[in-house]
Amino acid sequence: MRRLNRKKTLNLMKELDAFPKVPESYVETSVSGGTVSLIAFTTIAFLTVMEFTVYRDTWMKYEYEVDKDFTSKLRINIDITVAMRCQYVGADVLDLAETMVASADGLIYEPVIFDLSPQQKEWQRMLQLIQSRLQEEHSLQDVIFKSAFKSASTALPPREDNSLQSPDACRIHGHLYVNKVAGNFHITVGKAIPHPRGHAHLAALVSHESYNFSHRIDHLSFGELIPGIINPLDGTEKIASDHNQMFQYFITIVPTKLHTYKISAETHQFSVTERERVINHAAGSHGVSGIFMKYDISSLMVTVTEEHMPFWQFLVRLCGIIGGIFSTTGILHGFGRFVAEVIFCRFRLGSSKYTSVPLPDGHTSNHLPLSTDNSTH
Repeated sequence: MRRLNRKKTLNLMKELDAFPKVPESYVETSVSGGTVSLIAFTTIAFLTVMEFTVYRDTWMKYEYEVDKDFTSKLRINIDITVAMRCQYVGADVLDLAETMVASADGLIYEPVIFDLSPQQKEWQRMLQLIQSRLQEEHSLQDVIFKSAFKSASTALPPREDNSLQSPDACRIHGHLYVNKVAGNFHITVGKAIPHPRGHAHLAALVSHESYNFSHRIDHLSFGELIPGIINPLDGTEKIASDHNQMFQYFITIVPTKLHTYKISAETHQFSVTERERVINHAAGSHGVSGIFMKYDISSLMVTVTEEHMPFWQFLVRLCGIIGGIFSTTGILHGFGRFVAEVIFCRFRLGSSKYTSVPLPDGHTSNHLPLSTDNSTH
């Protein structure tokens, strides 16, 4: 009984077989068919390798939504060198809520030499070259996102020479936590002191001849500090042409959630526009000498996610490549054989149409004979 059921099952499976079976004795091989098959297999192999390369690659997906987090603090990471002595300059933040954050809360004032060493100059030149490429090719930002925490640090390397020159500049570095509202981070003459109506700087004891706000921004970022991420102002260097000069940076911050296969972090991207001018009250150019970074926070949040092609999609695309190439080459080969047979048949017909046929009386005829048998009448 079990053997009978097995036979019925096998017969049913044979009846469901939809693939045609052609005996090998009915298959005619040809040179043209072999050539087309070789081309088809080569094309399939090449496209399979290319498709596997696409399958291994990843891409960044950008999603936008309203940022509903207004209670958390915003972290500002700072590393700026000013060409003035540390006792002459002060840095702080004043936001729209009239809240002042003094630099003593997280910034370090370190006396340094403003001129860079040869190794540091090479680092700065390479960083500026990367910045220029990023401005031209925005797709490189995806590569930076995917290589975060894997690439080398973008921090300024320490000096490799033991210079005996006395420090003539002040490196202000560290981080501050501010309210998540628009504000103004600035570096100007004199230390900041609280004031009922805002704040003030003790600049009366510093002579105008000692003003020099030439500066270098080695690093400026917002949010979580992620090694390997290059920010728009990293490597910027400005040289003041006058003692009383104002440098302004207008920054728009976009909260960003970064999710890759390596890291998951909350950071902030930003765009910046720059302006500089000489303070001359007689000419109508009013203001305070210094470095001013006015930032504003966007209400939109960007979620950047690294995505990968699913394996099932890779199989579907691979089957499409193999089946499509076989079908296409079969159609082209059949069409080519049809055209070749038509041309060769016409050529043979034309050459046989004017064949000379001998007659019994010794004359010749250029017409085709009506019969091919050997009987004579």
